[in-house]
Amino acid sequence: MLLLGIDTSGKVASAALFDTDTEVIIGETALYTQKTHSQIIMPMVKALIEQAGKTVKDINLIAVAKGPGSYTGLRIGIAGVKAMGFALDCKCCGVSTLEALACNNIAYKGVICSIMKARADLVYAAVYKSDCYSLEPIMEEQILSCDELAEFLALNGTEAMLCGDGAADFFTAYRSPMFIIAPPQGRLQSACGVCLGALSKEFVSPDQLEASYLQKVQAEKILETSKKESKK
Repeated sequence: MLLLGIDTSGKVASAALFDTDTEVIIGETALYTQKTHSQIIMPMVKALIEQAGKTVKDINLIAVAKGPGSYTGLRIGIAGVKAMGFALDCKCCGVSTLEALACNNIAYKGVICSIMKARADLVYAAVYKSDCYSLEPIMEEQILSCDELAEFLALNGTEAMLCGDGAADFFTAYRSPMFIIAPPQGRLQSACGVCLGALSKEFVSPDQLEASYLQKVQAEKILETSKKESKK
């Protein structure tokens, strides 16, 4: 079956085609750009499909990074996948951005820590154990301080590979012989990671896709603040 993966959760827009029967990545396109993902992701998908010698009708399944990540980016990706899913009558699934990052580095045997910048000194993070073929969660994805994450990794007591857009800053701030940092191609979001993460997920109808922000969006924060002030 032909699986299309899409990631618009960060600054990189990425699309990949994966053959689930042969476990071959047919192609991937990624672009680190200042343009909004709404401008480039669908043309990127169209070009990738054409370059692979396929048509949109060949797509059987679609996977998308569901978060955490950029609020706008996640909405663009999920909305696009929902539209394609309905148009092509194919099932979809959402994959944690943190899990997809770990999947990008699944060839590393040991502990993988995915770190994404959140706000101030907070990060989105999750920790997995890799056997080079699958991932086992050690710490569920959450938003926490860098100090809290460093403490968790220290208590874990084993070497950890750091990946994600927050990996470099974390590695610099908490230099430790227990930390190694993923190579540049393994640090940023990738649709290939989304495809690999999707292999262990249940595919559902497009209308069931939901984002996972791990923190309240700005509109929710403003609403809560206004409610508190109105009660004073």
